[in-house]
Amino acid sequence: MSTTEIPTEKAESAPPPEEEQEPSPRPRRRGRAAAVIVALVAAGGVGVVAITQPFDNRASDTTVSDGESGTGTAKVAEGTLSSRTQQNGTLGYAGSYSVVNKVDGTVTKLPTVGQVIHQGKPLYWVDGKPVILLKGKATPAYRELSRGMEGADVKQLNAALVELEYATDEQIDPDSDYFSRNTRWALKKLQDDVGLEETGKLSLGQALFLPVEEIRVTTVDGVRGGSAVPGKPILQGSSTSRQVTVELNASQQSDVKTGDKVTITLPDDSTTPGVVSSVGKVAKQGENKTTIDVKIKPTKPKATGRLDKAPVQVAIVSRTVKNVLSVPVDGLLALAGGGYAVEVVKADGTRELVTVETGLFDDSAGRVEVTGSGLKAGQSIVVPGQ
Repeated sequence: MSTTEIPTEKAESAPPPEEEQEPSPRPRRRGRAAAVIVALVAAGGVGVVAITQPFDNRASDTTVSDGESGTGTAKVAEGTLSSRTQQNGTLGYAGSYSVVNKVDGTVTKLPTVGQVIHQGKPLYWVDGKPVILLKGKATPAYRELSRGMEGADVKQLNAALVELEYATDEQIDPDSDYFSRNTRWALKKLQDDVGLEETGKLSLGQALFLPVEEIRVTTVDGVRGGSAVPGKPILQGSSTSRQVTVELNASQQSDVKTGDKVTITLPDDSTTPGVVSSVGKVAKQGENKTTIDVKIKPTKPKATGRLDKAPVQVAIVSRTVKNVLSVPVDGLLALAGGGYAVEVVKADGTRELVTVETGLFDDSAGRVEVTGSGLKAGQSIVVPGQ
């Protein structure tokens, strides 16, 4: 029995579903990306470029994330901003002093590297006799001093004896350059304390004048048992004051000035404040650049520890503005026609682009100074989600 195949009509294909119309995308910011992402925003035909955040510290403690949209909000703040110059520096001690021997004989005792020697105490010994440290800036020791003599070196001796409390300023005027009877009397007391013969005269080489009240030994050039040669350095030292030195590119000299505040990041990643104490005026030519020395005094020297020649990071505050409005840097939108805007979230949840003028960038806080019509502290703006 044969079967007959009955042909059927070809079924019509179902019409394709209508394509869903995606809404125009809002400005998108990708705060962590390395590239700049361009987005056209259907907001009055305004072209907008979402600029990425070039700094490390982008998160704001006022940021609220919207997990669904990939954006969040942050507050417009009012306060103080500072711009900083990040530099490499070296932590150590201020000053460098060469102790030049003035007496002939044999070196019988020397200090150790790192030892701190105070004014009125022995620096080293020659033929068993101590050579004393005295504070003096004007004139090095070059002659024997005795009663009746005058000069800048005598003035230094008078000031040192008063400072060491071997005499009062009523007994000896520390500004006097005359070697008086009281000078002789006070000097004999010092000689007695350090184990020298009480002659009341300061023979050449018995004391050395340095511009510090105490010296930290950095290098010992002399040799115990060797000859103490007059005119030759016997040791090197520094002050005990902590200091950071930055070799700043000479082209940046105008960016830093004495009194600028800094933040010092120590080798253990802790931070401590400081202030610029001097900016060099003489350039040094290096392999790849010309630099000047910037000296920085730590505000809390004890916090820097005792490391010498340690590498540190220095953030120098070169400019500060107060009572200004600021937003996170990654909240800025660069307009295609030039300038910047922020996307303000209104109280009813709608959003509005507000054109702003930028001012100082605080890269440490990740914020930028802004001004714009209707912009005020406490408003929320759109930022990349965290």
